[in-house]
Amino acid sequence: MAAPSRTPQRRLRAIFIGRDFARLWGSFGLTNLGDGVMLAAGPLLVASLTDRPFLVAAAAFVQQLPWLIFGLISGVAVDRLDRKTIMVVVNLCRASVLALLAGCVFVDLASIYLVYLALFLLGVAETLADNAGLALVAQVVSPELLGTANSRLIGTMTITNQLAGPPLGALLFSVAAGLPIGVNALCLCLAAALVSRVRAESSPETAATSVSPPRCARPRRSVGADIRAGVGFLWAHPGLRTLALAILGMNVTFMAAFSVWVLYVRDLLGLSAVGFGLLTTVGAVGGLVGVVLFPRLEGRFATSTLLRVGLVTETLTHLALALGRHWVSAAVTMLVFGCHASVWGSVALSARQRATPQHLMGRVNSVYQVFSVGGAAVGALIGGVVAQTFTVVTPFWFGFVGMVVTTFVAWRQVVLVETEQLQPVDS
Repeated sequence: MAAPSRTPQRRLRAIFIGRDFARLWGSFGLTNLGDGVMLAAGPLLVASLTDRPFLVAAAAFVQQLPWLIFGLISGVAVDRLDRKTIMVVVNLCRASVLALLAGCVFVDLASIYLVYLALFLLGVAETLADNAGLALVAQVVSPELLGTANSRLIGTMTITNQLAGPPLGALLFSVAAGLPIGVNALCLCLAAALVSRVRAESSPETAATSVSPPRCARPRRSVGADIRAGVGFLWAHPGLRTLALAILGMNVTFMAAFSVWVLYVRDLLGLSAVGFGLLTTVGAVGGLVGVVLFPRLEGRFATSTLLRVGLVTETLTHLALALGRHWVSAAVTMLVFGCHASVWGSVALSARQRATPQHLMGRVNSVYQVFSVGGAAVGALIGGVVAQTFTVVTPFWFGFVGMVVTTFVAWRQVVLVETEQLQPVDS
């Protein structure tokens, strides 16, 4: 009689996953809502301070530069320190920076260089918060539910960061330039409060038994040795290495084009600030479609197939935007791209979490993020220089050519990602 009673419980657990995850999920939604507000308001603020393409693109570079400087060290910190504490403290620090920036904007003291400084500080904080969040999810969610958990996180990001956030940010910016910045700060404070309530014992079947990273009896190594361990683990696993190199190429090309997206939409498509925010949300609709379809796609198609379709989709996205001159074609393109982005993100993140042991999760995530965000930072600089030298369309041609090369290089290697998920995680 005991077996039937456990079946509904398992079904409920598959739906809700657990209170720890629910709190992390809520925190994730709040931080991404704040980021989504700034996704539209941030570029609009920068564009209001300068109309030079290179300076506009440099804002994206400055925010992602900290990953190149501090990313690997942050990974060590996430594996050594309490991940929950890191997220709470860092979110409160980010809220403080945003509150100061909002005050400067309200009293008309903001300059492009002050915005750069704020973006850099926020980027430093994100190297810790984003890494700790990913590691904490893998710590409180059992491996068989990671795909479901990650698809929900990506779906939430799609709704808050890309669907609800940008039009709200554009609307708030049209009322007062500092208002969306203040809203972002408030979201971060609420997110910190939610994370502070995470308790590991609410997920008894997870690999970890505490919110703090597992502590080994061996003596603590140097920071350099810990960094080498994370880099070595990723590089020694061909599937993880392929994902890292693929995201490097994808983000260099993506950010080269989309670092001047606000100028492309305003000057080439002729849309207003509110129109820019609405067009940005179109990709979120596609992202929601991807989230809904992901469980079926994951069960029906091989990981390598999903990754290959993603490479082709991203390549064609750049080509379509390079050729397009109307907001309708741009909207359709972003709709398809959003679906691809959510599916790729769910596949890649779940594969990485399943292939990485818990005590290395922070460092391996940080190495991967250096490839990911570092590629975006380099791409932003390239996009700014190319757009400044030629036109705002030229970076999209650069993105198309770059993705052709990336697809060619990664095409045969993505099958290794699938192979590694079937192997036991090294301890």
